[in-house]
Amino acid sequence: MRIGLLTEGGYPYVSGDARLWCDRLVRGLAQHEFDVYALSRSQDQEDEGWVPLPPNVRRVRTAPLWMAEDDDVVLGRRARRRFTECFGELAAVLCGASGGSAVPGDASASAGTSTPEADRFANALYGLAELARDEGGLAGALRSEAAVRTLERACRAPGAHRAAREARVPDLLAVAAYLERALRPLSLDWYEDNGLGAVDLCHAASGGTAVLPGLLARHFTGVPLLVTEYGVRLRTHYLTAPDAPPAVRSLLAAFHGRLAAEAYARAEIVTAGNTHARRWQERCGADRGKLRTVYPGMDARPFAEVGESPDCAAPDTLVWVGRVEPAKDLVSLLHAFAEVRKRQPRTRLRIVGAPAGAEGAAYLGHCRTLAAQLFPDEADGPHAAGDNPVSFEEIGGPELPAAADAYASGAVTVLSSVVEGFPISLVEAMLCGRVTVSTDVGAVTEVIGGTGLVVPPRNPQALAEACVALLRDPERRERLGAAARARALELFTVEQNIEAFHGIYLEIVSRAPIRRVVLDETGAPLPFAVPAEAHVPVRWADPSPSPRLVARGGPGWATDNPVRSTTPVPAPEGAR
Repeated sequence: MRIGLLTEGGYPYVSGDARLWCDRLVRGLAQHEFDVYALSRSQDQEDEGWVPLPPNVRRVRTAPLWMAEDDDVVLGRRARRRFTECFGELAAVLCGASGGSAVPGDASASAGTSTPEADRFANALYGLAELARDEGGLAGALRSEAAVRTLERACRAPGAHRAAREARVPDLLAVAAYLERALRPLSLDWYEDNGLGAVDLCHAASGGTAVLPGLLARHFTGVPLLVTEYGVRLRTHYLTAPDAPPAVRSLLAAFHGRLAAEAYARAEIVTAGNTHARRWQERCGADRGKLRTVYPGMDARPFAEVGESPDCAAPDTLVWVGRVEPAKDLVSLLHAFAEVRKRQPRTRLRIVGAPAGAEGAAYLGHCRTLAAQLFPDEADGPHAAGDNPVSFEEIGGPELPAAADAYASGAVTVLSSVVEGFPISLVEAMLCGRVTVSTDVGAVTEVIGGTGLVVPPRNPQALAEACVALLRDPERRERLGAAARARALELFTVEQNIEAFHGIYLEIVSRAPIRRVVLDETGAPLPFAVPAEAHVPVRWADPSPSPRLVARGGPGWATDNPVRSTTPVPAPEGAR
């Protein structure tokens, strides 16, 4: 099977999001071939390079989202009119305005039951895609003054919601710039028969812009689409743009919601990393019949030694592990620890993690100052050096060379976040056989089940009481820690993740196979040219003369330069 893996700011870049998950998936499915189509987010990300690629990655194609490349395309009068109609319809849907120009080519017929707004958004999106393919790109048009004016007319049109009507010029410019960046995949040349048209299915590793190539591949060549989300982009938008102007926040939320609904409607299967993300997908319009929950796969091997030796923990130590940022609410953790010290004076707290960016560095400095105020250095006697019961450390030092060493150093692992998706640090602690105390956010309750204690967020008193209860009961800690490790090994390992996606791949290909017509040397269809064995995961010898392949029911241009769907390779011994 040949899979087109679609990423945005992720695999195969060294600093990419979900890099480890994608790498484990590709390596775990060595019997399948992968073509990676990656959208990069920054120059720094590209300069850092790629992770080592396994042999079953046949090729990698990349495109930057951080830089606007000039395509030198000058639209004629008719093309400009088509652009204004399509972009105006898309903007009208985002603004909530009624009516709008008709867009050629109804793209919603195969989506089943859908709302008129969803149909309008789909028609506008695929109308822009067809225009970009016909003209060679839309980068210049999306950055033009005409695009901003079209957006402004949609915001001022009858029926537009209040936030859109109140949009000012800076708001319009910000929204237009974001839409131009998000719609850059429309101008890529990835959708020919020698690109995504040659794969058996497209797998989008995230929502948002990463699904656009998959949607266009399905629209132009009928390639089925699988969408995987460990965090829904609409939720991320609400969390990361709280201070944006109301017009910008509202219009971009509408774009994320409409794009997500379109992706869910066109995808054969939509997978969520946890029930929390699945609820968001349902809220955005995903059909429950298409949804699957596939937990992220963690490599249990680095934590095996600690997990099998639960007695190595310091009995009076709490451990927090993660990225230092305001969403982790370390301030509440420090105040909770102050209450713990009143009842358990010998308890220590180890905060292990590096700051996330400039904001994280500033937050770390604030936490250090607060810790120094709450816990003055203590000494055992008048001639001993003082020591603070709270330490701030990073993994990789002499005392904590690996993450497993951090979890091993404490009896209880604490999570104090106010916002959380899938809590990776909790799964790592569970693999180490450590009992956890966590705030009830994101997928925390789903992950730990009944193997740890859960308290409300931003409640230092409840957090302190839970920690004290476990510190005073070593038998309960041991019992819950063993149950946590068993749960993690059953649900959250790499093996179960790979097995789940392998089954989903086979289900999609069997349910929505690509029907390709094979042409002989003269261009005539070659009957019985694709035997049943073509779907067996074995590499076959190249026949001679080489037939040509085109997509059945595809666009007319597919017959101009048909190419083989896979690169010929020698057959293994005994295959003939």
